[in-house]
Amino acid sequence: MQKTALQIVQILQNHGFISYFAGGSVRDMLMGLLPQDFDIATNAKPEEIQKLFDRTFEIGKDFGVILTHINGHNFEIATFRKDLEYLDGRRPSKVHFCSAKEDALRRDFTINGIFYDPIKDEIHDYVNGQKDLKEKLIRFIGDPEKRIKEDHLRIIRAVRFKNLLKFQYDPKTYQALKKYFKLSAKVTGERLNQELNKMIKSNFMINCLQDMDDLGILKEILPEIKEMHGIAQPSEFHHEGDVWIHSFKSYQALKNNASLHLKWATLLHDIAKPKTYEYRTKNSGLRAKKGTVILACPESSQRIRFDQHAEKSKIIIKKILKRLKFSRKDIDHITWLTSHHMIMENLIEMPKGRQRHWFLHEWFPELLELFRVDIEGTDPSEFTLYNRIQTLYNDFLEHLEKNKPQLKNYLNGEEIMKILKIPAGPEIGKILQDLKEKQLAHEIKSKDEAVEWIKSKTVKL
Repeated sequence: MQKTALQIVQILQNHGFISYFAGGSVRDMLMGLLPQDFDIATNAKPEEIQKLFDRTFEIGKDFGVILTHINGHNFEIATFRKDLEYLDGRRPSKVHFCSAKEDALRRDFTINGIFYDPIKDEIHDYVNGQKDLKEKLIRFIGDPEKRIKEDHLRIIRAVRFKNLLKFQYDPKTYQALKKYFKLSAKVTGERLNQELNKMIKSNFMINCLQDMDDLGILKEILPEIKEMHGIAQPSEFHHEGDVWIHSFKSYQALKNNASLHLKWATLLHDIAKPKTYEYRTKNSGLRAKKGTVILACPESSQRIRFDQHAEKSKIIIKKILKRLKFSRKDIDHITWLTSHHMIMENLIEMPKGRQRHWFLHEWFPELLELFRVDIEGTDPSEFTLYNRIQTLYNDFLEHLEKNKPQLKNYLNGEEIMKILKIPAGPEIGKILQDLKEKQLAHEIKSKDEAVEWIKSKTVKL
């Protein structure tokens, strides 16, 4: 990719234009890191860029940005520009094209405002970005308040860069973030989605969340996570502390290759606990919610409870993910994991066929991993049940590999309706599920046996 980016710069320079690498790629190269992509800045106008490259796309022509596709890679080529007035806290109302120095001065952070000429091997730094890289500082270019008011997303980006790079905030930058944190609530769900997913794909999501909490940002963009602060848990089972601490400890127990869905599910798996918190007696129906007192009840008979928090989390999580503009597919995946994360005690008691039905679900490996990290985030950690289920699951996988059993139902719905002489309806689905489970348990081993079992059924219409 870098070789192709160099080729683009060379083409622009060969035609008499100034052309540099810009932004994050230069920052990463100066830090000794491998850039993930290369943005190119030039004094060539959009129309001139389009004439030089065969496959171009006008993704932001009004702002001087042209996308070109070369050698299987996409590159953004942007004309040096100066932004005029911002009206919506996101983009300038108008731009005019300018010099490289003026372009650098309109960017967000000093460490992202450095240009590099790969042909001449020259750095062009108009914002003291190299100095801040050396000092490991996140500093807004120019007036911090102006930068934030121009684009409110810069509040979130500051947090991400600070934690991803393990830097510190410049004091004026920190003060501006503390002053204008409420503007983060005005960032659109789509843009928050992109930034938060970049955080969660890194190894520093918890650091980012703690930083956003300190700055006041968290209660603006993810108030449901903020609410986990101070929600006590039963001391008998949770020596680690409140729901906030438990959730973060569970998240930190994830493996580096955990999927995006599993990471979000782990972070949010107890999100309904603040709403379901109850201090309830064991033997009576009396309940005390936060801020109330139960009188004349022995202390030993009371316990903190979060009844149905796994099921109720689905409603809250769906609301969060819709707000962040996740796809329906992603929402279904994440909420399936969280709403079932408490089933393991029931799973171990299920008939073999029903267990195997769960084991065959494509997301079960992630559900099992969510169970593991939930235990890891608990002090004391008790893995007896997890180990039993892991053994059962491994044995089933070995059985599948060795015996290659029939997983498809021996009979379909139409065949069952014909045998029983009944119309379509919910009962057919129930019979199909029962048949599947009996096949998985090896209680039914052929189509003939399936037919005989179906004939023995008494169906209530």
